[in-house]
Amino acid sequence: MVRLISDYDIDELRWNIGYVLQQIALFPHMTIAENIAVVPELRRWDKRRIAARVDELLTMVGLEPNVYRNRKPRALSGGQQQRVGVIRALAADPEILLMDEPFSALDPFSREKLQDDLLEIQQKLKKTIVFVTHDMQEAMKLGDWIGLMKGGELVQVGTPHNTF
Repeated sequence: MVRLISDYDIDELRWNIGYVLQQIALFPHMTIAENIAVVPELRRWDKRRIAARVDELLTMVGLEPNVYRNRKPRALSGGQQQRVGVIRALAADPEILLMDEPFSALDPFSREKLQDDLLEIQQKLKKTIVFVTHDMQEAMKLGDWIGLMKGGELVQVGTPHNTF
């Protein structure tokens, strides 16, 4: 069923979108588990469900829950912090994930690993992901559909295989 965006309650709309930014913006005073649990807690999930979701997501990105759950963000590498940023955005199981240049500040090895992780996550979770990047190779690797913008205007849309 198609719904107009204007038909949504603004809070309902926000709860169904996860965000991953270039500046990871993890809360430094909170543990990794607490960072991931922020939105599920706001949505009033019970503690057991939150704990299970935290462990599930940490495992999904190769971070052993018993090792990483109680660490603070400063104890993680940039790539590990960005993995936590991605799974934090997925914690409350949103319908859509918006990613704005999420890997641009990473070294090439970490960037490629996170791209591969994102492809695996997409295969498992089947989420709609809107991924913004200035890197055409990254767009070709990650995108099912790619839109090129120039001066704020969409100038070309296609698939990596038949248009670009």
